Amino acid sequence: MARKPGANVPKARKKSGSVPTATGRQVDWMLIGAVVVVIGLVAGLAIYLLPKLNEKRANEKDDVAVQSAEGFVPSPQTPDPSQGIDGVTKIYYEAGKHVNASQRVAYDQSPPFGGPHDEIWATCTGVVYPNPLRSENAVHALEHGAVWITYNPDTASPEDVDYLKRLVRGEQYLFLSPYPGLDKPVSLQSWGHQLKLDSATDPRVDQFITSLRRNMMPGVYPENPQTAAYPETQATCTAIPGFDPSNPPPADEGEPGPDAVPMGGGGNNPMPAG
Repeated sequence: MARKPGANVPKARKKSGSVPTATGRQVDWMLIGAVVVVIGLVAGLAIYLLPKLNEKRANEKDDVAVQSAEGFVPSPQTPDPSQGIDGVTKIYYEAGKHVNASQRVAYDQSPPFGGPHDEIWATCTGVVYPNPLRSENAVHALEHGAVWITYNPDTASPEDVDYLKRLVRGEQYLFLSPYPGLDKPVSLQSWGHQLKLDSATDPRVDQFITSLRRNMMPGVYPENPQTAAYPETQATCTAIPGFDPSNPPPADEGEPGPDAVPMGGGGNNPMPAG
């Protein structure tokens, strides 16, 4: 008697823990379960370690600030502690006159840290700007007591830029932006004060910020002992119409032309100081 084709072919044994699908293939639930467990362990480890890493970074930043800023808090006895910081340039500027959005100022310093400025200030609530800012807006923020930190995108190291971003982000009366052509990798500006450095982790960064951010002490300038370190001591840093921190006015390119407003605020500049 002829045998039927395939009659002696042994049947495939089912794997333990597998279930046949509609196509006849076996689903290995044990393997799937193992993969799910591994994914869960990795996710749990990430959830545990990420806050620890962020906390470590925050603590590192706080440690630097606390250690380096000690002795640089303004007081009636020492109204301008920045005088004890090596390398600070100090110039007395009266409250600057305003220019409009189409005007440029022939600033005497680069980056500028005083003089005429735009009537709209740059938002300075710990904003990290990815692109260069228009100087006229940035200088107005200095008049409000902010510290503007700039860096040369070509010479500042990625590590320094990352450090500055962590230092500034979310901090009131601080803001950060690149400044192409800067003659040092890092430069800090407050109203009437500037400090240029080779490294963002230089302890003088926090000393400068502690000394001059919103320093309301009178006696900072011998030229006018009654004034604080900056003119508008009650001014805010929050965004106002006319300046969108997510799309701010870009920096002007090239040198100011002959129609630029001079540092004294003359020329075609009828707007008052403030």
